[in-house]
Amino acid sequence: MTAGALPHSPEMINWRQRIFASTWLCYVGLYFCRKPFFIVKKDLGDAMTFSASDLGLIGSAYLIAYAAGQFVAGSAGTRFGSRKLLLVGMGASLLANLVFGVANTLPTFIIFMVINGLGQATGWAGTVSTMANWFRRAERGTVMGFWATCFQVGGVLANALAAFALGKWGYQYSFFAGSCVLFTILIFFVFNQRNAPEDVGLALNDPDAEEDVSESLSESGNWMQQIGWDRTVLNTVLLVGGFYFFVKFIRYALWSWVPYFLGKNYGLRGDDAGYISTLFDLFGIAGCIAAGYLSDKYFNGRRAKISFYFLVAMGAACVLMYTLGQITITLFAISIALVGFTLYGPDALMTGAAAQDIGGRGTALAAGIINGLGSVGAVVQEFVISGMYDSSGGDLGPVFGLLVGASIGAIISLGFVLWRNRQGLTDV
Repeated sequence: MTAGALPHSPEMINWRQRIFASTWLCYVGLYFCRKPFFIVKKDLGDAMTFSASDLGLIGSAYLIAYAAGQFVAGSAGTRFGSRKLLLVGMGASLLANLVFGVANTLPTFIIFMVINGLGQATGWAGTVSTMANWFRRAERGTVMGFWATCFQVGGVLANALAAFALGKWGYQYSFFAGSCVLFTILIFFVFNQRNAPEDVGLALNDPDAEEDVSESLSESGNWMQQIGWDRTVLNTVLLVGGFYFFVKFIRYALWSWVPYFLGKNYGLRGDDAGYISTLFDLFGIAGCIAAGYLSDKYFNGRRAKISFYFLVAMGAACVLMYTLGQITITLFAISIALVGFTLYGPDALMTGAAAQDIGGRGTALAAGIINGLGSVGAVVQEFVISGMYDSSGGDLGPVFGLLVGASIGAIISLGFVLWRNRQGLTDV
């Protein structure tokens, strides 16, 4: 096959299917080594006599490393290629989870949570930049809408497996089971992922792609010129990162604490709490696909506007959680399902397709910066919510109120991106 292959040529179709599958499974697999801690948090705390603040410290160690690792991963992916980056990340996460299954001290959990966070940080920048190389801009909304179900499907399946292993054999086996899944996916990835069509003698014709910057720019000392960025692009990336700070604050607050709250405040067993918590990710799958399809079909590939509408609905769902979520388990479950449906669409579009559209040749860096700033929000929630829960004697009202405030912050942040679109400064 010669360079300049069309997307519908047989060899290109075959490779695009393999790339989609390998990157999608890679990110799904990472969740099997990301979610077990959050599912077994209560049982682990009871077994090790860890307080909510101790558990918050362990979670924060992971999230701080994950946030810092995003910035490093974005740069490393651009320099060394996504394949090497992702293989190292999966290996590090596997190792950490095997250790969690035998660890029995707080320092050990903290140290290997840092290793796990750094390994997990390679996932988004590495997979998104690979997809950007294989799919054209005009199709990214729909393609990435389906592809980005990886982190909802990963969340659902990882939650379910961790909850099953917890109920059947104990919390240690939640970590072991997740490691087995990721190892299997790593083997598949080795044989089916390549960084770009050029690596297999192909090239993707994309009339909407930006022209490559010249060799003279590549040899210059200006890093933004090297990847074809200017200050307008950088400012847009930072604004989207600000939006993601609040979205990821909410997402990780629900991931990290819903199973814990269901056990402590609603009296559910650990495995039952884990199963109910999957509603957040499960309904997010539908929201992700819907937002991606709508962005291509009715919004001409503009991700920010449809994301803004979804965020307004997410704010309403957070208000519902605040006003009714404490009354019964059923109302709380409905609330987290609605938040999942309305949150995951903007999450996937703005950090996936929009990061590709904005970043161009610097997609890995754009995805790393956006996800890194979002991960700062994830870190903040772990400290704030654990302290708030302990200091309030287990009252969920202040926690749910905080999520309402975070949803307003996300709406305002993305509103600035929409304003820049109207001014002609961006096209997101």
